[in-house]
Amino acid sequence: MKGYMMGMLAETHIHPGAGQVYGVIDLPVAREQTTDYPMIPGSGLKGALRDKYKEEGVKDVEYLFGKEDQAGVFGVTDARLLLLPVRSFTGHYRWVTCPYLIKRLYRDLHLIGYADRNRLSLPLEFPGLSEEKMITATQAKDGPIFLEEFTFEVVPDRERIEQLAAFTGLLIHHDCLKEELPERLSIITDEEFAHFARYALPVNFRNELENDTKKSKSLWQEEVIPPDTLFYTLFIARLGKDEDLKRVLAYLNKNVYLQVGGNETVGQGWMVTRVVGVDSDE
Repeated sequence: MKGYMMGMLAETHIHPGAGQVYGVIDLPVAREQTTDYPMIPGSGLKGALRDKYKEEGVKDVEYLFGKEDQAGVFGVTDARLLLLPVRSFTGHYRWVTCPYLIKRLYRDLHLIGYADRNRLSLPLEFPGLSEEKMITATQAKDGPIFLEEFTFEVVPDRERIEQLAAFTGLLIHHDCLKEELPERLSIITDEEFAHFARYALPVNFRNELENDTKKSKSLWQEEVIPPDTLFYTLFIARLGKDEDLKRVLAYLNKNVYLQVGGNETVGQGWMVTRVVGVDSDE
């Protein structure tokens, strides 16, 4: 199967709504059922792409994206989490990932044929990684690294970090962030990453006021995905429609900003995209 991958880096807070309440938060973000990781549903993502094409005056929108009685020329998967920015009390934030996400990325790259076509190799084994330990490119200057309330002993492994950063950088549009990636990238255990994915996302308090008295009319909590979070999604062409999909991707590589999820009027939902797997990148 031949498909394509698009990186999606959050430029602002993102709120892909869950449509239901999971716990104490009134408006949580959408999450995967099994892992509880934040995600962006493929249906909403395809709708955002369709709206982008309509607003920017692109022709053949119904042919490319489909309509009620006709399928479009390609499918879009859910956008999957790859790098989560986590606050650090011993320096700037860290981009955090875990072995499960790296292995899932590797499987997805095989699914679309990219790994085989490009002889891609990603690190799949992580010697020295265990609870309360973190793999980074270099040893920390001042001892352990603090992420939120957790302390991590550093296990330096520049080879694996640079190997991962070499591909991950292809998913990021901004060159300045690609340059920072090897020094900011950190790998922690699946279990510790799951804690940050569940409990380290920002929660904003929103309020609706009465017009006359300005008293609180409705107060609610809203979970958001922070800026600099990196997702990726897969594009898979329907049989015989590969050239049509390439036209879509070529347009996205020239028009890189996409609004996803709710709260557009308060500046949320903006992502910058980067497509890999098209001929110019292979």
